[in-house]
Amino acid sequence: MTVSSHSHLELKTWTWRGYPITYRHCGSQGSAIVCIHGFGASSAHWRKNLPILGQSFRCYALDLIGFGHSAKPKPDTEIAYTFETWGEQIADFCQQVAGTPVFLVGNSIGCIAAMQAAVTRPEISCGVINLNISLRLLHERKRPTLPWYRRFGAPIAQKLLSYPPIGRWFFRQIAKPKTIRNILSQAYQRREAVTDELVEMLLTPAQEEGAAEVFVAFTSYSQGPLPEDLLPRLKCPALILWGTEDPWESIALGKQFAQYASVEEFLPLPGLGHCPQDEAPEEVNPIIQQWIAQKSTNNNGLKN
Repeated sequence: MTVSSHSHLELKTWTWRGYPITYRHCGSQGSAIVCIHGFGASSAHWRKNLPILGQSFRCYALDLIGFGHSAKPKPDTEIAYTFETWGEQIADFCQQVAGTPVFLVGNSIGCIAAMQAAVTRPEISCGVINLNISLRLLHERKRPTLPWYRRFGAPIAQKLLSYPPIGRWFFRQIAKPKTIRNILSQAYQRREAVTDELVEMLLTPAQEEGAAEVFVAFTSYSQGPLPEDLLPRLKCPALILWGTEDPWESIALGKQFAQYASVEEFLPLPGLGHCPQDEAPEEVNPIIQQWIAQKSTNNNGLKN
């Protein structure tokens, strides 16, 4: 299936474990890149990156199951929305669609999912680029470090949201244009990047059947891997980029990841927020291009 999209990139469908999974593709030569979006986003969040990166590489952006226009099967009864599940999905996509090995590029929780894929199946990845890794501060192992009101408040909120009527009601309050714009205006430092197109990109998949249930399932998810679990297990090199003004994932905490042997470089991106690839693609794209070009040249067989 191929349909047009507001991002001017083909939206294609791949079947994974019987579920339709959507993705975007650009470029026909060079090393393969697979981009993974953050929570509540989709492959369209890379619409400013794929056309540029696609001039040199074969680029893909994947909708994780439960997000974007991919299938949204019922949590628990049909599928578990965990990083292990997404890691398997990404690894299978790399092998069946993109062709391996690939360079994985993630934003926010997409970083965790990408690293999970690279750790579970090291043969699929020759490098990982992480943009503003989700610190997962509400993880059950992180809660003791939180202020008391968040330490006790978070589990209560998660319990309330897990009650279907409350969870669906809360999701409906968020899935409104004004609310989404306000949230984005917090995450982005460059307000001009918060466009109607961006709001629509996040809002449209949220109207699909099953979106509310996926949202509730993930907000209740406090287990699984932390970035500090995955980084030391990576068998491939990693590059970390971080918007210095990210209000959600503190760069002060993020800098601790530079200590791991797999991390070749940690680059602060001054004045940028949580999604630098969309907020300032003119800064991010050249960094990605240069790093992957260098790695492709240094590793035989990666360049086509």
